[in-house]
Parts: sequence; C-alpha cells; structure tokens
Amino acid sequence: MAQVLEFKLPDLGEGLTEAEVVRWLVEVGDVVAVDQPVVEVETAKAMVEVPCPYGGVVTARFGEEGTELPVGAPLLTVAVGSAEATESRGASGGPSGDGAGSEASGNVLVGYGTGAPAARRRRVRPAPVGQTPAPVTAAHQTPDTAAHPAPVTAARSAPARASAPAPTSVPVLGVVGPHGPVAVISPLVRKLARQHGLDLRQIAGSGRDGLILRTDVESAIRAADEDAAAVPSTPTRPEADTSGERIPLRGVRGAVAEKLSRSRREIPDATCWVDADATELMAARAAMNTAGPKVSVLALLARICTAALARFPELNSTVDTEAREIVRLTGVHLGFAAQTERGLVVPVVRDAHTRNAESIGAEIARLTEAARDGKLTPAQLTGGTFTLNNYGVFGVDGSTPIINHPEAAMLGVGRIVAKPWVHEGELAVRQVVQLSLTFDHRVCDGGTAGGFLRYVADCVEQPAVLLRTL
Repeated sequence: MAQVLEFKLPDLGEGLTEAEVVRWLVEVGDVVAVDQPVVEVETAKAMVEVPCPYGGVVTARFGEEGTELPVGAPLLTVAVGSAEATESRGASGGPSGDGAGSEASGNVLVGYGTGAPAARRRRVRPAPVGQTPAPVTAAHQTPDTAAHPAPVTAARSAPARASAPAPTSVPVLGVVGPHGPVAVISPLVRKLARQHGLDLRQIAGSGRDGLILRTDVESAIRAADEDAAAVPSTPTRPEADTSGERIPLRGVRGAVAEKLSRSRREIPDATCWVDADATELMAARAAMNTAGPKVSVLALLARICTAALARFPELNSTVDTEAREIVRLTGVHLGFAAQTERGLVVPVVRDAHTRNAESIGAEIARLTEAARDGKLTPAQLTGGTFTLNNYGVFGVDGSTPIINHPEAAMLGVGRIVAKPWVHEGELAVRQVVQLSLTFDHRVCDGGTAGGFLRYVADCVEQPAVLLRTL
C-alpha cells in the first residue's frame, strides 16, 4: 500500500526565509526518482533547482508559478511504494523496496533530512447519507488539518463507485476572523488584503473549496480602485498618475532594493573622486597579454584595490552598531558588480589579498559566467568586505556608488576614454579615467579616504608603483 509523504520547502541557507516558485519541473501523476529536481525557485540570492528526497508518484503540488512560499511550507506530496512507482523502478532496474526507507535520500539541502517517514495523517470521513457533516472550525482542527494547506493542483483520485454517494468536500480553513474561519492559507494573501484594507470575508475565493487566492485579492483591489475613481469629488489639484505596469519588488530585485535602502538609512557615506591618466596602465596590460593569458582591466584594478587596502585597512571594515565598534577585517573578499538579465548581482572573489592579477582575473571570469547563467550560489554572493564597481562598461564617466551594506567602502570606475591631458608639461591626448570612492565616514575621515584614492590613482598612472607591494 502506498504511503503519501509530504516534501516541504527546505532551508536554502544564508538566512533565507522564502522563495518564489519560478517553474515546476514535474506534473501531478509523474513518477519521480530520489533526488530528482522537481521545482525551480528563486530566492533573494540566486535561482535554485530543488531536488525531491522521495521516490514515487507525485500526488499534489503546492504553489502556482509566481507564488512566494515560506521555508517549511509544503511543496508537493509523493505516494511512496505505489504501483506506478514500483513498475517504473522495476523497468529501469532501480530499487523496489517498500516503505520510506528505500525511497528517501539523505540531507539534500540545508534544513531537512529524509531518513524518517512522515507522520500518518488522519483521514476525514464523509458523513453518512442524509446526515449533514459538521463544519470544521479552528477549535476542531487537528494539528494536521491546521498546519497542512490544500494543494493547488489536486492529486489523481480513483473513480467513485456507482453505489456510493459523492463525499461532501470539507473546506480548507486558514485564518479565523471575528465571525468565523476565512478560507485563506497564504500569509502573502492575508498581508496583501490587510495592506489595502480589504475584509477577506467579503471576497469569494476561486480556489478549491472556495480558497481565496492572490488573484482574488488583486481583483478586489482593482474593483475597489475603480469604484473609488467613479465617485465624483470636489475639484482639486490633479493627483499623481499611478496607473501603469506594476512590478513586484521580490527575488533578486527586491533583495537589491532592500540592501540599497538599508545602506542609505544606516551608513553616513561620503564620496571623493579624481581623474587619472590610465595610459601607462593600458600599455602595461597590453605587454602582459602578449606574454601570457589575457588579463582584464578589471582584474588589474582589483589587484590595485587589494594593495591599497593593505595600506589603508580602515576601509576593509564593518561597523557593529550594537556593540558600537569598528571591526577591521583581516582578509579581503572583493565583490564586483555584475549586471545580468535578472538584475544587479555582486559576486565575491574570496581571499583576493592572496591572489595576483591573473588569479583574480580568472576568478572574476568564472563568477561572471555563473552570474549570467543564473547559477551563483548564495555563498558566492555574500561575505564581501569591499566592492569594485566598473560602471564604465555602460559608457559613463562618473557616478557616486552606494555602499554594499555592511561593507565600509566601494570604488567606482568610469570609462577609459581619450581626452586632452597635460603630460610632462605639454598638452597631449591621453587615456583618462575617473575614479570615485564612497566610504562610511564612521570608519575613517576624509584624509584616509583621500589617501586610499590617491594611491589607487598613482598605481593607475604609474603601474610600477605596485612593484613595491609584490
């Protein structure tokens, strides 16, 4: 006899508490193998394929594509030991044991182990013919019925016998309001309704058993907006036009927005900048590339940054606001801004202070490719101590970077372009770049920040200066 096991959204690490369902990789009724990817989710850090620790037949899926689910919420249920799964495994030469022990993997992701079978659930029996079933209330819910929401896609069911009456469906009840339970299970749906002042008891759900979905709340919001617009009002100055496309701030875009907002709220930043003659740096790069593997300008600038941080360690710091302490960090984990189709990400080159320009360049190339493919892990996007931002690739000369919280500084680099420049007392055409440093004024004063930036500019103008630190 098949045992139905529930697979919940696992802890994806790095303190992430929710993920958005991007694409389901299986359908209800599909036979899945142990550790087979079943859904693709997007977190605030990266895109992740989630493998299922059970082998069997998918009986239900939870969450439509585009829905955000909290960690620990049900993803799908799998019938382990079913006939379909046994036949499939037998045909492929796989294991065919009964029970959960042979159908489960180990700790596939952080936060869940699958060695023990799931607890048996209590079945709800249909009421006898002619007898009205008792309504399910919060007080009568068992722990299973209260904690396990209904799936979005129902499992396959066997054909009903002709002599048996159709069972009465029991509504799934989520939150209990002042006048009884409300058919909603998603905390996101409740939050959306609360933000717009909607009473969920007045909304008819379009889901199974009247379950209120996010689309139902959004439709009610639009209807309320249309009703408000139809009511005549006293002529006043025209209000701002808020119509147009609405793009949710979630996933990577939402994480970037939150981090930038937090940086502006918490960090008293200041910016200084300088123009530098990069002609000699470009000549040195050309000479290096003829003698070995090609080295990018970004790799050279990264190596210059590690040398500058060795001289000015104040900028390789973070501020512990609770302890009211500045923490100077021993290692340099260099982040670099990378623009991808999913938005701005900042991969981190670990232990950049121990690498030469060639090694840094190879790691930047590897991380950039992973970023474009959406395969960066959360660990590769966190833990930076200083960030390098090359916005010159967008064809602009200057900018005032926003510090990547909780770091203490960011170096911005504009495009390298031919400009008139006084060189050795004469006007000449030189390759000029603007460098800008945004720093946390709590960790140092302008003298330290200016010294750091001047050293970087000196290395750009005279690469031989770096020889002193090599």
